[in-house]
Amino acid sequence: MAILSKIRERSMFLIIIIGLALFAFVLDPSTLGDFFNSNKVNEIGEINGETVSRQEFATAVDAYKQQAGSNVSDMQATKTVWDNIVRKKIYQNQLSEAGITVGEADVWNEVINAPSVKSNPQFLNEAGLFDETKFKQFLADTKENNEQMWSAWSNYMNQIRDNAERNTYNNLVTAGLGASLKEGEAEYFVENTKLNSQFVFVPYSTIADSLVTISKSEVEAYVKANPTTFKVDESRDISYVKFDIVATPEDETAIKNDVATLIEDFKSATNDNEFLNENDSDINLDLGFKYKNSVNNQVSSEIFEGSKGDVFGPYKDQGYFKISKVVEVAKMPDSVKASHILIPFVGSQRATPDITRTEDQAKKLADSILNVVKRSNRKFADLAKEFSSDKSNSDKGGELDWFNYNRMTPAFRDFSFTSKKGDIDVVKTPFGFHIVKIDDQKNNQTVVKLATYGRKIVPSEATENAVFQKSEQFALALSKNKNFSDVAKENNYATKPAIGLKVLDENVPGLGNQRNIVTWAFNNDTEIGSFKRFDLEGSHVVAFLTGSTEKGLMSAEKATSRVRPVLVNEKKAKLLADKLKGSSLEDIAKANNTTVRTANGVTLKSPTLAGAGSEPKVVGAMYNAEPNKVYTNIEGSRGVYAFTLTNKVLPTALPNYETKRKTISEGRKRLTFKMYEAIKKASDIEDNRANMYVGN
Repeated sequence: MAILSKIRERSMFLIIIIGLALFAFVLDPSTLGDFFNSNKVNEIGEINGETVSRQEFATAVDAYKQQAGSNVSDMQATKTVWDNIVRKKIYQNQLSEAGITVGEADVWNEVINAPSVKSNPQFLNEAGLFDETKFKQFLADTKENNEQMWSAWSNYMNQIRDNAERNTYNNLVTAGLGASLKEGEAEYFVENTKLNSQFVFVPYSTIADSLVTISKSEVEAYVKANPTTFKVDESRDISYVKFDIVATPEDETAIKNDVATLIEDFKSATNDNEFLNENDSDINLDLGFKYKNSVNNQVSSEIFEGSKGDVFGPYKDQGYFKISKVVEVAKMPDSVKASHILIPFVGSQRATPDITRTEDQAKKLADSILNVVKRSNRKFADLAKEFSSDKSNSDKGGELDWFNYNRMTPAFRDFSFTSKKGDIDVVKTPFGFHIVKIDDQKNNQTVVKLATYGRKIVPSEATENAVFQKSEQFALALSKNKNFSDVAKENNYATKPAIGLKVLDENVPGLGNQRNIVTWAFNNDTEIGSFKRFDLEGSHVVAFLTGSTEKGLMSAEKATSRVRPVLVNEKKAKLLADKLKGSSLEDIAKANNTTVRTANGVTLKSPTLAGAGSEPKVVGAMYNAEPNKVYTNIEGSRGVYAFTLTNKVLPTALPNYETKRKTISEGRKRLTFKMYEAIKKASDIEDNRANMYVGN
């Protein structure tokens, strides 16, 4: 009975739903299937009729992020993966239409001929030659026993396939992108023909801008006539006020005084590391030696005149208030010159795949080499060439350039700077065992070890609350239908714009990676005039939506700054047309209170006119002009021209134009990226990623 009751209660709701579906079917029968079918919801896009599912896309994004690690953001991964999928499917479509298939054998040949596979010692036989059977067995074992490694190999082979498909198509197309000798000849003459002319130039600036009126409809007409230039994606414009949460002078004073209370306890502490931990130091203990120039200059002089056990501070340094205790005073060089022989082992950093010795074996080898060089120092260089894995200096006998204290890994550094010239010993580092010989040292000076307690300078809770209240009050004023700019001005708050945010952007100018703000700006319920407060790391932001642009052609308002100068010059050219009438250049020059100018040796490749600047359209007109004929009302980039071609000097003909033909041909074959962009432009691509990353 309870179930029947619930059905009765919801029957009207079900009737409405079914009714809406049937109504949609009457208008368009194809919509009924979509109404009850979630396929559309699961599509992320479509490329030339081939669907890209959400699952396919999400899997590819996850794989890419695992491969790239923490260096890539979600939106960067999204963009890269989408671009890769589009490229892959476009090339596959082109090859399919051409009836060309990249088969398994093609991919396999690419894989086994890759240097990283063919030269890998793991896949070589006793004769040192690549053994395909060993490689196949390795892949079979990997697939069976190591899922993570098999995934990496699968991705690698898929990448090989994608590259093979792309290269196959590009090679087929570029094979037909040659050039004829006639083209080489034409290019040679176009580039090297020199034009001598006389001209009169009347700049657009001779007519005041105030005499020219440009209407909104004219801007709209120009945009519609040039759709490619003014095509825009969906975007949003916002303004925002940022309320930074920073420590006040009062906060700093309180922190400084608090740190100062620890000085006496720090002096008497017998275990400095425990003291830092028990008193919640915001910096860790660092007992490396410090040179005077590396210590804060507020206290460096006092510290280097102090004694062991003295405590100095509090002093402000790199966002902290610190107190430093002198732990040790010593003398050390500031630079060392040394030589080394590096013996790595399995598991040491940067060990190459051919390293098979264990740590114990590496230690024994290092000790035996040490005994040899101690008996005969002259053998060091030869042994470095024979045994050292550091090939950057093994050819120089293991000799390193001069290095300072902070350049080397700690164990290597400590031995080099605390030993004496001529000392030799084995030093273990993460890279293996080093036989180190101290060749020279210079600039011996006082150094200190410091135990430093630090407290980060952060705003107090009262300061955080005060900043929060400011942002809340600003948002509250906006909720009362007050103007964003007016409220900001009343409170002396600086407003900052972020213009042209795209739906998959994550960076907001001035705020950095703030994907949540972009998502809000594109939500269906966010309209122009909407606002929202965001709590960011170290600040609060109140954002206000100021503009919304839909996908299509740029609006007249946004296009005006680009279109107006073009239309102004066009109208000025018409106004100047009457001034450039006359039977000779002298008459035209006199009527415009200017002079006849001369241009000699001008080419289409370098279309610069003396006193006027770069004018490719005008020089192009000169190239095709009849000699000694007056041409008027030639519109250029900077003004209107009248000219006479006085002489056209052709270059000396060449015996053949093979070199020029070859240059043109090779240049065309390098344009594979432009070729891909042209195919992409001609493809039918539907990108619905926004539906996956913007909440509605």
